[in-house]
Parts: sequence; C-alpha cells; structure tokens
Amino acid sequence: MTIRLLLADDHQIVLKGISFFLGLQPDFEIVGEARNGQEVVEMTGSLRPDMVLMDLNMPIMDGIEASRRIAESYPDTKVLVLTSFSDRSHIVPALRTGAIGYMLKEVAPEQLVEAIRSAYKGNVQLHPDIASALLAQLSPHASEQALPSSKEALELLTPRELEVLVQLTKGLSNKEIAQALVVAEKTVKTHVSSILSKLNLADRTQAALYAVQVLPSGAEQG
Repeated sequence: MTIRLLLADDHQIVLKGISFFLGLQPDFEIVGEARNGQEVVEMTGSLRPDMVLMDLNMPIMDGIEASRRIAESYPDTKVLVLTSFSDRSHIVPALRTGAIGYMLKEVAPEQLVEAIRSAYKGNVQLHPDIASALLAQLSPHASEQALPSSKEALELLTPRELEVLVQLTKGLSNKEIAQALVVAEKTVKTHVSSILSKLNLADRTQAALYAVQVLPSGAEQG
C-alpha cells in the first residue's frame, strides 16, 4: 500500500523539510508540492492524490477555501490540515470543509506519520492540544444552543446508538459498522441519523469528533 501525498505550504523551507521527511517513509509517495491554495486545487485535479497535507495561511487562496473546493470537486481525496493556528476561528471552519483532521506543525514527526496513515484509513485525526477546544463549536447552531455536557450527551443515546457512535470514531462506513455490529446497513443509517439529530450535529465527522470528547477513556477502542 502506497499513500500518494500532495503537500501544500507557502514556506519553502517548511515544505521541503516535510517533503524530505515524509519521502523517507516506505509507504508514502510525494506526488507534488503546492505553494498556494489555487495551485493545490489545480494539482489535486491533475494528480488525484490520496491525501493533501494542507496549510491554512497561503496566498491567492487560503487553505480553508482550497479544502472546500477539493471536497466538492474531488471527494476521494482526503485533506489533513497541518498548520500553526490553534484557535477556534481556524479549527472549526477547516473541519467543516470536510477535512479528515487538524494537526499542528509542532507535532512530533513520528506522530504526523501515524496521523497520515490513520487518516488514510478514514479515522479522524486531531492534535491533542486542540481537541478540547472543539466541543462547544461543533454544532452549526452552537450560537443558539449549547451542546449537552458529556454525561447528558451519553444519556441521550440508546445503548445501540452508543455502539454505533463508537464505530464512527473509527471512521467506518455504514456497511462496515453493520458488519461489525451484525445488523442491517439500513438500521445503521437510521441510528446515525438519530445520533446526529439528538446531539445537534451536522455530519459523521462532527459526531466522531464529539465522541472523542464525550466517550469515557478507552471506549473508542472498544
């Protein structure tokens, strides 16, 4: 298995450093390097990488808009944000574009490698320093209604819905969840819709991010 990566960063030294290190990994192939948002969108269209490692502060077009356009035009390409911005005003819009995760540039190199591999499998990735900052901002109606606390959130879900929520943290599709829980795929779809409605969340990615916060330690691996 080879993960084809397109790197996007407007700082050449940073870009070359990341490219050199990731290029040493036997299962990574660096297919291109972009220095602005417009370039990364165009290169995604021509190269069709498995994943884009996306900086946010870039000229011509920022990383958030570039991520949004990639999600709309090339949904098979995953976007993993890699930036120095740790504030909610950047985190939430970036994740709402459909990005598979949000990592900070201060992350240890080996942790970045593992995050890329895990994101490639469909697992949501969050830098540990920013996970706790997301909870109150995940709902599209957060300004109108506060999200429930951890205990209240869990009490809203049925035991089966809680099992489905755990599976969502693994980035599994409805079909894969159905196989894991030995239920019909249609049943899983119904449970996912119910979970999103009860927790006032917009999509599966938000549900997975929410679950990272509200589930007891170790539950995600259960």
